[in-house]
Amino acid sequence: MDEKEPTHEEQPSTGQPWEQRKISTSKAARLRPVYISISILLLLCNYFLAQYDKFILSYFQDSVSESLNLSASAYGVISGYATGIVYALAALPVAYLADSFKSARVWVLTICSLWWSLCVIFQSLAHNFWQMFLARIAMGLGQACVEPLSVSLISDLTDGWRNVFVGESIFFVGVYIGEAISGQIATAFTDREEGWRVALRAIGITGIVVAVVLRLFLRDSTRNSGLIVDDKIYEERTAFGDSLQTARSQLRITVSYLIRMRSFWLLVLSASCRQLAGNVFGYYMPTYLSNTFPAKEEMLSRYGIIVGVVGTVAVLTGGAATSLLWERTKLTPLWITAIGGMISSVFVMLMLFSRQTANGDQTEGVHILYGVMSVAYLSAELWLGCMYGLIASLLPPRHKTFGLSIWSAIQVLIYSSGPQIIGLALRKSEPGSTSYTNDTRVLLAVLIVGGYWLAGLGFLSAIPLLRHDVEHGVDIAKKLSSRRKRMLTLFVVVLCSLVVALFVASIVYAVV
Repeated sequence: MDEKEPTHEEQPSTGQPWEQRKISTSKAARLRPVYISISILLLLCNYFLAQYDKFILSYFQDSVSESLNLSASAYGVISGYATGIVYALAALPVAYLADSFKSARVWVLTICSLWWSLCVIFQSLAHNFWQMFLARIAMGLGQACVEPLSVSLISDLTDGWRNVFVGESIFFVGVYIGEAISGQIATAFTDREEGWRVALRAIGITGIVVAVVLRLFLRDSTRNSGLIVDDKIYEERTAFGDSLQTARSQLRITVSYLIRMRSFWLLVLSASCRQLAGNVFGYYMPTYLSNTFPAKEEMLSRYGIIVGVVGTVAVLTGGAATSLLWERTKLTPLWITAIGGMISSVFVMLMLFSRQTANGDQTEGVHILYGVMSVAYLSAELWLGCMYGLIASLLPPRHKTFGLSIWSAIQVLIYSSGPQIIGLALRKSEPGSTSYTNDTRVLLAVLIVGGYWLAGLGFLSAIPLLRHDVEHGVDIAKKLSSRRKRMLTLFVVVLCSLVVALFVASIVYAVV
Protein backbone atom coordinates (compact mmCIF):
# COMPACT_ATOMS: atom_id res chain seq x y z
CA MET A 1 0.00 0.00 0.00
CA ASP A 2 1.31 3.41 -0.99
CA GLU A 3 2.18 5.79 1.83
CA LYS A 4 -0.33 8.62 2.02
CA GLU A 5 1.16 12.09 2.07
CA PRO A 6 0.21 13.72 5.39
CA THR A 7 -2.11 16.67 5.24
CA HIS A 8 -1.83 19.91 7.15
CA GLU A 9 -4.58 18.78 9.49
CA GLU A 10 -2.69 15.57 10.29
CA GLN A 11 0.40 17.53 11.39
CA PRO A 12 -0.90 20.01 13.96
CA SER A 13 2.30 20.00 16.09
CA THR A 14 4.61 21.42 13.40
CA GLY A 15 2.86 24.74 12.92
CA GLN A 16 3.67 24.51 9.17
CA PRO A 17 1.91 22.96 6.17
CA TRP A 18 3.54 19.75 4.83
CA GLU A 19 4.65 21.47 1.63
CA GLN A 20 6.42 24.24 3.54
CA ARG A 21 8.21 21.72 5.73
CA LYS A 22 9.41 19.84 2.63
CA ILE A 23 10.75 23.08 1.15
CA SER A 24 12.42 23.96 4.46
CA THR A 25 14.10 20.54 4.68
CA SER A 26 15.29 20.76 1.09
CA LYS A 27 16.69 24.25 1.66
CA ALA A 28 18.53 23.07 4.78
CA ALA A 29 20.06 20.19 2.81
CA ARG A 30 21.28 22.61 0.13
CA LEU A 31 22.73 25.00 2.72
CA ARG A 32 24.54 22.31 4.73
CA PRO A 33 27.63 22.18 2.42
CA VAL A 34 27.87 25.97 2.76
CA TYR A 35 27.64 25.73 6.55
CA ILE A 36 30.30 22.98 6.65
CA SER A 37 32.64 24.99 4.41
CA ILE A 38 32.31 28.17 6.47
CA SER A 39 32.76 26.22 9.72
CA ILE A 40 35.97 24.60 8.50
CA LEU A 41 37.30 27.96 7.28
CA LEU A 42 36.59 29.54 10.68
CA LEU A 43 38.36 26.66 12.43
CA LEU A 44 41.24 27.09 9.95
CA CYS A 45 41.54 30.80 10.79
CA ASN A 46 41.49 30.09 14.50
CA TYR A 47 44.16 27.38 14.15
CA PHE A 48 46.36 29.60 11.98
CA LEU A 49 46.21 32.33 14.59
CA ALA A 50 47.02 29.83 17.36
CA GLN A 51 50.13 28.73 15.44
CA TYR A 52 51.19 32.23 14.46
CA ASP A 53 53.37 32.97 17.48
CA LYS A 54 55.70 30.15 16.39
CA PHE A 55 56.16 31.78 13.00
CA ILE A 56 56.81 35.18 14.57
CA LEU A 57 59.53 33.72 16.76
CA SER A 58 61.15 31.89 13.86
CA TYR A 59 61.19 34.84 11.45
CA PHE A 60 62.09 37.43 14.11
CA GLN A 61 64.46 35.24 16.12
CA ASP A 62 67.30 37.76 16.02
CA SER A 63 65.03 40.73 16.82
CA VAL A 64 63.28 38.95 19.68
CA SER A 65 66.59 37.74 21.11
CA GLU A 66 68.08 41.24 20.90
CA SER A 67 65.03 43.00 22.36
CA LEU A 68 64.73 40.60 25.32
CA ASN A 69 68.48 39.94 25.64
CA LEU A 70 68.00 36.20 25.10
CA SER A 71 70.79 33.66 24.80
CA ALA A 72 70.51 30.65 22.48
CA SER A 73 69.45 28.53 25.47
CA ALA A 74 66.80 31.07 26.51
CA TYR A 75 65.37 31.15 22.97
CA GLY A 76 65.28 27.34 23.04
CA VAL A 77 63.25 27.46 26.26
CA ILE A 78 60.56 29.87 25.03
CA SER A 79 60.28 28.05 21.69
CA GLY A 80 60.25 24.58 23.23
CA TYR A 81 59.07 23.42 26.62
CA ALA A 82 57.85 26.84 27.76
CA THR A 83 54.60 26.02 26.00
CA GLY A 84 55.15 22.31 25.34
CA ILE A 85 54.84 21.01 28.89
CA VAL A 86 51.82 23.15 29.75
CA TYR A 87 50.27 22.34 26.37
CA ALA A 88 50.60 18.61 26.97
CA LEU A 89 49.36 18.65 30.57
CA ALA A 90 46.44 21.03 29.96
CA ALA A 91 45.21 19.28 26.82
CA LEU A 92 43.98 16.18 28.65
CA PRO A 93 41.56 17.68 31.23
CA VAL A 94 40.32 20.30 28.77
CA ALA A 95 39.56 17.68 26.12
CA TYR A 96 37.94 15.39 28.68
CA LEU A 97 35.72 18.27 29.80
CA ALA A 98 34.73 18.99 26.20
CA ASP A 99 33.76 15.35 25.64
CA SER A 100 31.90 14.88 28.91
CA PHE A 101 29.18 17.48 28.33
CA LYS A 102 26.81 17.68 25.42
CA SER A 103 27.63 20.42 22.90
CA ALA A 104 30.57 21.59 25.02
CA ARG A 105 33.25 21.43 22.33
CA VAL A 106 32.46 24.79 20.75
CA TRP A 107 32.18 26.55 24.12
CA VAL A 108 35.51 25.13 25.31
CA LEU A 109 37.19 26.05 22.03
CA THR A 110 35.87 29.61 22.29
CA ILE A 111 37.09 30.12 25.86
CA CYS A 112 40.50 28.63 25.05
CA SER A 113 40.85 30.86 21.98
CA LEU A 114 40.00 34.00 23.92
CA TRP A 115 42.57 33.10 26.58
CA TRP A 116 45.50 32.39 24.27
CA SER A 117 44.72 35.53 22.24
CA LEU A 118 45.09 37.65 25.37
CA CYS A 119 48.33 35.86 26.23
CA VAL A 120 49.74 36.61 22.77
CA ILE A 121 49.09 40.31 23.44
CA PHE A 122 50.88 39.95 26.78
CA GLN A 123 53.89 38.47 24.94
CA SER A 124 54.13 41.63 22.85
CA LEU A 125 54.50 43.59 26.10
CA ALA A 126 57.35 41.45 27.47
CA HIS A 127 60.69 43.14 28.17
CA ASN A 128 62.76 40.24 29.52
CA PHE A 129 63.05 36.47 29.45
CA TRP A 130 60.83 35.78 32.46
CA GLN A 131 57.94 37.95 31.25
CA MET A 132 57.99 36.21 27.86
CA PHE A 133 58.41 32.81 29.51
CA LEU A 134 55.39 33.25 31.78
CA ALA A 135 53.25 34.70 28.98
CA ARG A 136 54.02 31.69 26.78
CA ILE A 137 53.27 29.25 29.59
CA ALA A 138 49.88 30.92 30.06
CA MET A 139 49.33 30.83 26.31
CA GLY A 140 49.96 27.07 26.33
CA LEU A 141 46.94 26.63 28.59
CA GLY A 142 44.69 28.17 25.95
CA GLN A 143 46.28 26.58 22.90
CA ALA A 144 46.29 23.11 24.45
CA CYS A 145 43.08 21.86 22.83
CA VAL A 146 42.72 24.04 19.73
CA GLU A 147 44.03 21.28 17.48
CA PRO A 148 42.28 18.21 19.00
CA LEU A 149 38.99 20.09 19.42
CA SER A 150 39.07 21.35 15.84
CA VAL A 151 40.00 17.95 14.40
CA SER A 152 37.24 16.33 16.46
CA LEU A 153 34.62 18.84 15.30
CA ILE A 154 35.58 18.52 11.63
CA SER A 155 35.46 14.71 11.81
CA ASP A 156 31.78 15.01 12.82
CA LEU A 157 30.85 17.98 10.62
CA THR A 158 31.70 16.23 7.37
CA ASP A 159 29.36 13.56 6.01
CA GLY A 160 31.16 10.22 5.86
CA TRP A 161 34.79 9.31 6.45
CA ARG A 162 35.81 9.87 2.82
CA ASN A 163 35.00 13.56 3.21
CA VAL A 164 36.80 13.85 6.55
CA PHE A 165 40.25 13.71 4.98
CA VAL A 166 39.55 16.61 2.65
CA GLY A 167 38.04 18.63 5.51
CA GLU A 168 40.99 17.97 7.82
CA SER A 169 43.43 18.82 5.03
CA ILE A 170 41.71 22.16 4.43
CA PHE A 171 41.95 22.83 8.16
CA PHE A 172 45.72 22.19 8.21
CA VAL A 173 46.23 24.63 5.35
CA GLY A 174 46.36 27.12 8.25
CA VAL A 175 49.92 25.97 8.99
CA TYR A 176 51.13 26.97 5.54
CA ILE A 177 49.14 30.19 5.38
CA GLY A 178 50.89 31.13 8.60
CA GLU A 179 54.30 30.56 7.04
CA ALA A 180 53.40 32.56 3.94
CA ILE A 181 51.97 35.54 5.82
CA SER A 182 54.79 35.52 8.37
CA GLY A 183 57.32 35.75 5.55
CA GLN A 184 55.65 38.88 4.20
CA ILE A 185 55.39 40.45 7.65
CA ALA A 186 59.03 39.69 8.41
CA THR A 187 60.05 41.40 5.17
CA ALA A 188 57.84 44.43 5.87
CA PHE A 189 59.32 44.89 9.35
CA THR A 190 62.93 44.02 8.56
CA ASP A 191 64.14 47.50 9.50
CA ARG A 192 62.00 47.78 12.65
CA GLU A 193 63.43 46.30 15.83
CA GLU A 194 60.00 46.19 17.49
CA GLY A 195 58.15 44.75 14.47
CA TRP A 196 57.55 41.47 16.24
CA ARG A 197 55.62 43.27 19.00
CA VAL A 198 53.23 44.86 16.50
CA ALA A 199 52.68 41.52 14.78
CA LEU A 200 51.85 39.74 18.05
CA ARG A 201 49.40 42.44 19.12
CA ALA A 202 47.63 42.31 15.77
CA ILE A 203 47.30 38.53 15.92
CA GLY A 204 46.00 38.61 19.51
CA ILE A 205 43.28 41.13 18.67
CA THR A 206 42.30 39.21 15.55
CA GLY A 207 42.16 35.99 17.59
CA ILE A 208 39.63 37.53 19.97
CA VAL A 209 37.39 38.52 17.06
CA VAL A 210 37.59 35.06 15.44
CA ALA A 211 36.79 33.36 18.77
CA VAL A 212 33.59 35.40 19.13
CA VAL A 213 32.55 34.64 15.53
CA LEU A 214 33.19 30.93 16.13
CA ARG A 215 30.85 30.91 19.13
CA LEU A 216 28.11 32.75 17.23
CA PHE A 217 28.25 30.62 14.06
CA LEU A 218 29.47 27.12 14.89
CA ARG A 219 27.29 24.44 16.48
CA ASP A 220 28.38 21.08 17.90
CA SER A 221 27.24 18.08 15.89
CA THR A 222 26.35 14.43 16.39
CA ARG A 223 29.32 12.08 16.71
CA ASN A 224 30.02 9.87 13.69
CA SER A 225 30.67 6.16 14.22
CA GLY A 226 34.32 5.14 14.42
CA LEU A 227 36.17 2.89 12.01
CA ILE A 228 36.88 0.29 14.72
CA VAL A 229 34.25 0.91 17.40
CA ASP A 230 31.09 2.96 17.88
CA ASP A 231 29.40 4.33 21.00
CA LYS A 232 27.88 0.96 21.92
CA ILE A 233 31.04 0.23 23.87
CA TYR A 234 30.06 3.03 26.27
CA GLU A 235 26.36 2.21 26.33
CA GLU A 236 27.04 -1.39 27.35
CA ARG A 237 29.57 -0.60 30.09
CA THR A 238 28.13 2.62 31.56
CA ALA A 239 24.42 1.87 31.55
CA PHE A 240 23.99 2.45 35.27
CA GLY A 241 25.24 4.95 37.85
CA ASP A 242 25.25 8.71 38.23
CA SER A 243 26.70 11.05 35.61
CA LEU A 244 30.04 11.50 37.41
CA GLN A 245 30.51 7.76 37.77
CA THR A 246 29.54 7.31 34.11
CA ALA A 247 32.08 9.92 33.00
CA ARG A 248 34.84 8.21 34.97
CA SER A 249 33.88 4.86 33.46
CA GLN A 250 34.04 6.35 29.97
CA LEU A 251 37.47 7.77 30.72
CA ARG A 252 38.75 4.37 31.86
CA ILE A 253 37.31 2.70 28.77
CA THR A 254 39.00 5.22 26.45
CA VAL A 255 42.39 4.83 28.14
CA SER A 256 42.01 1.04 28.15
CA TYR A 257 41.14 1.14 24.46
CA LEU A 258 44.24 3.16 23.55
CA ILE A 259 46.54 0.97 25.64
CA ARG A 260 45.28 -2.18 23.93
CA MET A 261 45.28 -0.75 20.42
CA ARG A 262 48.19 -2.40 18.64
CA SER A 263 49.07 0.40 16.23
CA PHE A 264 48.44 3.52 18.32
CA TRP A 265 51.73 3.74 20.20
CA LEU A 266 53.96 3.11 17.20
CA LEU A 267 51.90 5.60 15.20
CA VAL A 268 52.20 8.31 17.85
CA LEU A 269 55.96 7.77 18.26
CA SER A 270 56.44 7.95 14.50
CA ALA A 271 54.32 11.09 14.25
CA SER A 272 56.33 12.61 17.12
CA CYS A 273 59.60 12.08 15.23
CA ARG A 274 58.04 13.63 12.15
CA GLN A 275 56.76 16.61 14.16
CA LEU A 276 60.14 17.04 15.87
CA ALA A 277 61.77 17.44 12.46
CA GLY A 278 59.06 19.90 11.39
CA ASN A 279 59.25 21.87 14.64
CA VAL A 280 63.01 22.32 14.33
CA PHE A 281 62.55 23.26 10.68
CA GLY A 282 59.96 25.91 11.52
CA TYR A 283 61.82 27.52 14.41
CA TYR A 284 65.35 27.59 13.00
CA MET A 285 65.37 27.28 9.19
CA PRO A 286 64.26 30.86 8.32
CA THR A 287 66.95 32.47 10.49
CA TYR A 288 69.58 29.99 9.26
CA LEU A 289 68.78 30.82 5.64
CA SER A 290 68.80 34.56 6.38
CA ASN A 291 72.30 34.24 7.82
CA THR A 292 73.40 32.06 4.91
CA PHE A 293 72.16 34.52 2.27
CA PRO A 294 72.58 37.95 3.93
CA ALA A 295 72.60 39.82 0.60
CA LYS A 296 69.18 38.47 -0.41
CA GLU A 297 66.75 40.67 1.50
CA GLU A 298 63.77 39.29 -0.42
CA MET A 299 64.64 35.70 0.53
CA LEU A 300 62.31 35.45 3.57
CA SER A 301 59.38 36.78 1.57
CA ARG A 302 59.88 34.23 -1.22
CA TYR A 303 60.56 31.50 1.32
CA GLY A 304 57.16 32.19 2.89
CA ILE A 305 55.39 32.21 -0.46
CA ILE A 306 56.91 28.87 -1.46
CA VAL A 307 56.00 27.30 1.87
CA GLY A 308 52.46 28.69 1.70
CA VAL A 309 51.72 27.67 -1.89
CA VAL A 310 53.57 24.35 -2.09
CA GLY A 311 52.57 23.28 1.42
CA THR A 312 48.90 24.01 0.69
CA VAL A 313 48.99 22.02 -2.54
CA ALA A 314 50.75 19.13 -0.79
CA VAL A 315 48.42 18.81 2.21
CA LEU A 316 45.30 19.05 0.01
CA THR A 317 46.75 16.44 -2.35
CA GLY A 318 47.34 14.07 0.56
CA GLY A 319 43.76 14.48 1.77
CA ALA A 320 42.30 14.02 -1.72
CA ALA A 321 44.40 10.92 -2.37
CA THR A 322 43.30 9.33 0.92
CA SER A 323 39.66 10.13 0.16
CA LEU A 324 39.83 8.63 -3.34
CA LEU A 325 41.55 5.44 -2.14
CA TRP A 326 39.59 5.07 1.10
CA GLU A 327 37.32 2.25 -0.12
CA ARG A 328 40.32 0.28 -1.40
CA THR A 329 42.76 0.81 1.47
CA LYS A 330 42.89 2.57 4.82
CA LEU A 331 46.70 2.70 4.76
CA THR A 332 47.28 5.60 2.34
CA PRO A 333 48.25 8.12 5.08
CA LEU A 334 50.98 5.82 6.37
CA TRP A 335 52.49 5.24 2.93
CA ILE A 336 52.55 8.87 1.84
CA THR A 337 53.91 10.06 5.21
CA ALA A 338 56.70 7.48 5.32
CA ILE A 339 57.81 7.62 1.68
CA GLY A 340 57.23 11.37 1.35
CA GLY A 341 59.42 12.17 4.37
CA MET A 342 62.26 9.94 3.19
CA ILE A 343 62.25 11.57 -0.24
CA SER A 344 62.05 15.03 1.30
CA SER A 345 65.11 14.43 3.50
CA VAL A 346 67.34 14.43 0.42
CA PHE A 347 66.09 17.85 -0.66
CA VAL A 348 66.33 19.21 2.89
CA MET A 349 70.04 18.41 2.79
CA LEU A 350 70.31 20.26 -0.51
CA MET A 351 68.55 23.23 1.10
CA LEU A 352 71.05 23.33 3.94
CA PHE A 353 74.02 23.16 1.59
CA SER A 354 72.54 25.20 -1.27
CA ARG A 355 75.14 27.98 -1.03
CA GLN A 356 78.00 25.47 -0.83
CA THR A 357 76.56 23.70 -3.88
CA ALA A 358 76.78 27.02 -5.75
CA ASN A 359 80.42 27.48 -4.66
CA GLY A 360 79.49 30.34 -2.36
CA ASP A 361 77.60 32.39 -4.95
CA GLN A 362 74.48 33.77 -3.25
CA THR A 363 72.49 34.44 -6.42
CA GLU A 364 72.94 30.96 -7.82
CA GLY A 365 72.64 29.42 -4.37
CA VAL A 366 69.28 31.03 -3.63
CA HIS A 367 67.92 29.76 -6.97
CA ILE A 368 68.97 26.23 -5.99
CA LEU A 369 67.36 26.80 -2.59
CA TYR A 370 63.97 27.76 -4.03
CA GLY A 371 63.88 24.72 -6.31
CA VAL A 372 64.89 22.07 -3.79
CA MET A 373 62.71 23.64 -1.09
CA SER A 374 59.66 23.34 -3.34
CA VAL A 375 60.29 19.63 -3.87
CA ALA A 376 61.05 19.12 -0.17
CA TYR A 377 57.72 20.63 0.90
CA LEU A 378 55.75 18.95 -1.87
CA SER A 379 56.89 15.49 -0.77
CA ALA A 380 56.97 16.04 3.00
CA GLU A 381 53.72 17.92 3.66
CA LEU A 382 51.21 15.45 2.22
CA TRP A 383 50.54 13.95 5.59
CA LEU A 384 48.95 16.25 8.17
CA GLY A 385 45.29 16.27 7.12
CA CYS A 386 45.02 12.64 6.10
CA MET A 387 46.91 11.36 9.17
CA TYR A 388 44.78 13.29 11.67
CA GLY A 389 41.65 12.20 9.83
CA LEU A 390 42.79 8.58 10.11
CA ILE A 391 43.51 8.85 13.85
CA ALA A 392 40.11 10.47 14.45
CA SER A 393 38.46 7.53 12.65
CA LEU A 394 40.28 4.99 14.83
CA LEU A 395 39.22 6.48 18.18
CA PRO A 396 35.98 5.83 20.13
CA PRO A 397 33.52 8.54 18.96
CA ARG A 398 32.27 9.53 22.42
CA HIS A 399 35.75 10.57 23.59
CA LYS A 400 37.64 11.15 20.37
CA THR A 401 38.67 14.65 21.53
CA PHE A 402 40.26 13.12 24.63
CA GLY A 403 41.99 10.50 22.50
CA LEU A 404 43.24 13.15 20.10
CA SER A 405 44.55 15.19 23.03
CA ILE A 406 46.57 12.17 24.21
CA TRP A 407 47.88 11.81 20.65
CA SER A 408 48.83 15.50 20.54
CA ALA A 409 50.21 15.68 24.10
CA ILE A 410 52.70 12.85 23.57
CA GLN A 411 53.87 14.46 20.34
CA VAL A 412 54.28 17.87 21.97
CA LEU A 413 56.42 16.48 24.78
CA ILE A 414 58.67 14.75 22.25
CA TYR A 415 58.92 17.34 19.49
CA SER A 416 59.38 20.26 21.90
CA SER A 417 62.73 18.69 22.75
CA GLY A 418 64.06 19.79 19.36
CA PRO A 419 64.48 23.51 20.16
CA GLN A 420 65.76 22.57 23.63
CA ILE A 421 68.48 20.36 22.14
CA ILE A 422 69.54 22.99 19.63
CA GLY A 423 69.47 25.73 22.27
CA LEU A 424 71.75 23.73 24.56
CA ALA A 425 74.10 22.78 21.71
CA LEU A 426 74.43 26.43 20.60
CA ARG A 427 74.70 27.96 24.06
CA LYS A 428 78.40 28.87 23.58
CA SER A 429 77.92 30.34 20.09
CA GLU A 430 77.13 33.98 19.44
CA PRO A 431 73.82 34.32 17.50
CA GLY A 432 74.48 35.56 13.95
CA SER A 433 78.16 34.54 13.96
CA THR A 434 79.70 32.24 11.36
CA SER A 435 80.25 29.47 13.91
CA TYR A 436 76.60 29.78 15.03
CA THR A 437 75.40 29.39 11.42
CA ASN A 438 77.68 26.43 10.74
CA ASP A 439 76.71 24.66 13.95
CA THR A 440 73.02 25.30 13.22
CA ARG A 441 73.41 23.69 9.80
CA VAL A 442 74.85 20.50 11.29
CA LEU A 443 72.12 20.30 13.94
CA LEU A 444 69.36 20.87 11.40
CA ALA A 445 70.77 18.19 9.12
CA VAL A 446 70.89 15.63 11.94
CA LEU A 447 67.52 16.39 13.56
CA ILE A 448 65.42 16.98 10.43
CA VAL A 449 66.79 14.16 8.30
CA GLY A 450 66.95 11.79 11.27
CA GLY A 451 63.38 12.67 12.27
CA TYR A 452 62.07 12.04 8.74
CA TRP A 453 63.72 8.62 8.51
CA LEU A 454 62.77 7.45 11.99
CA ALA A 455 59.18 8.49 11.28
CA GLY A 456 59.20 6.75 7.91
CA LEU A 457 60.47 3.47 9.29
CA GLY A 458 58.00 3.68 12.16
CA PHE A 459 54.98 4.27 9.93
CA LEU A 460 55.95 1.43 7.61
CA SER A 461 56.34 -0.90 10.62
CA ALA A 462 52.88 0.16 11.88
CA ILE A 463 51.10 -0.95 8.69
CA PRO A 464 50.48 -4.60 9.73
CA LEU A 465 49.49 -3.48 13.23
CA LEU A 466 46.94 -1.00 11.88
CA ARG A 467 45.57 -3.59 9.48
CA HIS A 468 45.04 -5.97 12.42
CA ASP A 469 43.27 -3.28 14.49
CA VAL A 470 40.87 -2.45 11.67
CA GLU A 471 40.11 -6.06 10.79
CA HIS A 472 39.85 -7.53 14.30
CA GLY A 473 38.97 -4.55 16.49
CA VAL A 474 40.25 -3.76 19.99
CA ASP A 475 39.28 -6.02 22.89
CA ILE A 476 39.24 -3.78 25.98
CA ALA A 477 38.33 -6.74 28.20
CA LYS A 478 41.54 -8.54 27.31
CA LYS A 479 44.10 -8.65 30.10
CA LEU A 480 47.32 -6.77 29.40
CA SER A 481 50.40 -8.93 29.02
CA SER A 482 53.31 -8.33 31.38
CA ARG A 483 55.48 -7.46 28.39
CA ARG A 484 53.11 -4.73 27.26
CA LYS A 485 52.92 -3.32 30.80
CA ARG A 486 56.71 -3.18 30.98
CA MET A 487 56.96 -1.45 27.61
CA LEU A 488 54.36 1.17 28.55
CA THR A 489 56.07 1.79 31.90
CA LEU A 490 59.44 2.16 30.20
CA PHE A 491 57.96 4.56 27.67
CA VAL A 492 56.48 6.79 30.39
CA VAL A 493 59.70 6.78 32.45
CA VAL A 494 61.94 7.59 29.47
CA LEU A 495 59.63 10.35 28.21
CA CYS A 496 59.30 12.00 31.63
CA SER A 497 63.06 11.76 32.25
CA LEU A 498 63.80 13.35 28.86
CA VAL A 499 61.39 16.21 29.47
CA VAL A 500 62.63 16.95 33.00
CA ALA A 501 66.33 16.72 32.09
CA LEU A 502 66.10 18.97 29.04
CA PHE A 503 63.80 21.47 30.70
CA VAL A 504 65.93 21.84 33.85
CA ALA A 505 69.15 22.10 31.86
CA SER A 506 67.65 24.72 29.54
CA ILE A 507 66.34 26.85 32.43
CA VAL A 508 69.72 26.69 34.19
CA TYR A 509 71.61 27.83 31.09
CA ALA A 510 68.94 30.39 30.17
CA VAL A 511 69.30 32.32 33.43
CA VAL A 512 73.08 31.97 33.84
